[in-house]
Amino acid sequence: MKKIPRRIVTGIKNGKSVIIEDEIVKNAIEHFPNLVISDVWNTQQMPASLDDEKLIPNKGFPQTPKNGTYLRYVSIPPDKELGIEVKIGKTHPMMHQTDTLDYIIILSGQLYLIMEEGETLLEPGDIVIQKGTNHAWSNRSDNPCIQLAVLIDASKQ
Repeated sequence: MKKIPRRIVTGIKNGKSVIIEDEIVKNAIEHFPNLVISDVWNTQQMPASLDDEKLIPNKGFPQTPKNGTYLRYVSIPPDKELGIEVKIGKTHPMMHQTDTLDYIIILSGQLYLIMEEGETLLEPGDIVIQKGTNHAWSNRSDNPCIQLAVLIDASKQ
């Protein structure tokens, strides 16, 4: 599995559907050694505009545009490569929360989803519906994990 994905974008030219872009994602950053986050696409409004994209800063913890969406491809190395040490009874150091509804698909490898209470092992094909909750990811294997996430701006009712 690739650390940085190829992105193909379609459009309309002279009234016909065409491929307007076919290249490796440019908005990819290695935030920690081997933790590569590729922010593939975003929208700035709902309903989404089909016009050109507006690049947004690639950050470790996403900042989804208000009323927008975010498509993120992440290569997560084993915890030991990141130097993450989880102490029993302590909050995971990468615990975070966003005001988004996230659809997350595990494409390869294994990854633990850690909640404030409980955790579960995720494997290829597993899908997480993350509803604005505090969470962390932990790769306790010896191989990287690739996840694909769609984040949608959301609010708590």
